[in-house]
Amino acid sequence: MATVNSNYIWHPFTQMKTAQPPLHVVKAKNCTLYTDDGKEYIDAIASWWVNIHGHCNEYIANAIAEQARTLEHVIFAGFTHTPAIELSKKLINILPAHFAKVFFSDDGSTSVEVALKMAIQYWYNKGLKNKTTIIAFENAYHGDTFGSMSVAERNEFNAAFKPFLFDVKRLPLPNENNSNSIKQQLYAWAAEEHIAAFIFEPLVQGAAGMLMYEAKYLDALIAIAREKNILCIADEVMTGFGRTGKNFAINYLKNEPDIICLSKGITGGFMPLGVTVCTQQIFDAFYDDDTTKTFFHGHSYTANPLACAAANASTELLIAEKCQQQIQWITNSHRIFADTIRSHPFVKEVRQQGTILAVELSTSESSSYFNNIQITAYQYYLSKGIFLRPLGNIVYIMPPYCIKEEELNSVYTAIKDSLFYLSK
Repeated sequence: MATVNSNYIWHPFTQMKTAQPPLHVVKAKNCTLYTDDGKEYIDAIASWWVNIHGHCNEYIANAIAEQARTLEHVIFAGFTHTPAIELSKKLINILPAHFAKVFFSDDGSTSVEVALKMAIQYWYNKGLKNKTTIIAFENAYHGDTFGSMSVAERNEFNAAFKPFLFDVKRLPLPNENNSNSIKQQLYAWAAEEHIAAFIFEPLVQGAAGMLMYEAKYLDALIAIAREKNILCIADEVMTGFGRTGKNFAINYLKNEPDIICLSKGITGGFMPLGVTVCTQQIFDAFYDDDTTKTFFHGHSYTANPLACAAANASTELLIAEKCQQQIQWITNSHRIFADTIRSHPFVKEVRQQGTILAVELSTSESSSYFNNIQITAYQYYLSKGIFLRPLGNIVYIMPPYCIKEEELNSVYTAIKDSLFYLSK
């Protein structure tokens, strides 16, 4: 089957010439992937962070099946439907109180694209057409569309497109040593009065290697942005829906963003869906008798009823006491495991935020997505029946919330044993 696959399929983030044949998954259940050769693998990263309740969750599957027999899709311009209305209400109810309106799209990249367009047109509609500059963090990753690439770090991922990306002002990730200088820089840029928005991945930069920073430093920057009339965009595509230990990473903040981007875990991994949620203030800048102030953005599958039905079911599972307890249990388990390996000579650093645990390996190469140990580490974990996809020399766990103690301990054991194997 691998030969047939390579005849027709081009895989994402994969150098097709040198890559090993992909594993052929024939079915999955809860935390386990089953391949066509009879092997089983614990999915310890929830399949690119989306299957927060595990695979083939029956509650979500039944919600989709029931919806499919009623309404599979309808254009969302001029029409609406119950699953979208219910999902919007659910999201508004679990987000901070100042959020008011939900705009639907297709995935994480497009939810960020929507947020950027929304922020820039907000100022345009208010007559401030020179407020177009975006501030972002260094090492950021916000997606693969042109706007989201523009606010991401310039690197090998987007080098071919550099001439087409718009300029962005960048701040280093804040910490105890640089916090004051970063605040001074933000004040200086704000004085130029053309900053439209500040976009950030709150608390954890995922693709950068699970880089983590404290909420208090982000809070201080958001406070300055509010003071200086700069919109704040929280990209919670990865951190949303319980990943950081709370429903959203912004729940750790005192100061709240104006716009939040959500995707990945929103449907529990069943269907593609993105949403961009904004305040009433943002919405009001588009609400006008002047048709030209309309937000001209949309997709064919905007607010697809099947995706919304999946998201409704997934959200219901998320806020249930059982799931919330599981999130806290995983968080505590990670913390205990982290302490057992922190002093290992092959461990450069261990980072944890909620259900996200990252182990940075100390190799002769610099820390990077392209660190060659990734290939050896990936194959080692597979040989132990564990699916982990290291970001270069960063090995991370982001399991489905349904993972059992025995399964999680198997993941921990594989990582602990790999420290000896990989350091040889």
